[in-house]
Amino acid sequence: MTRSTPSLLALLGLVAVAGYQNRDRISDMLSDARQKSAAAGSLPPSQDGGFLSEIGQFFRGSPVSTALNDLVDRFRQSGRGAAADSWVSDKANIPLGQDDLKTALGPETIAELARRTGLSQVEVLLRLNAALPDVVNKLTPNGRLPTDAEAQALI
Repeated sequence: MTRSTPSLLALLGLVAVAGYQNRDRISDMLSDARQKSAAAGSLPPSQDGGFLSEIGQFFRGSPVSTALNDLVDRFRQSGRGAAADSWVSDKANIPLGQDDLKTALGPETIAELARRTGLSQVEVLLRLNAALPDVVNKLTPNGRLPTDAEAQALI
């Protein structure tokens, strides 16, 4: 499995940290993260607010569409494309188990998310498993992956 792109890692980090309890506020949180990142200027992420600011930096140029494409591709490559495709479509979401999620995303991605968020790998998987289908659904309101312009409008 290839290394996670920064935008995919940022999206997954946001979902893991905030999506579990605030599924209906993901776009607000993305906007807040972008604003904090812009206000921080050129300070390194470790000095300007940690992981949330890092996330904001990745979403300033609207790579949400890139992150969503990377995410769906990962699931397709691991043989779990039907589940990811259901999250994008207007049909019922197909749930996945935590083992399927870990296989699709890769153990390196889960380990990196745990390191950056301060959550255990088990907690990262629990939170992603609970929130990821709904978040992808909300970021794909037209039943397909958004263009860059559409993604920008969502956040």
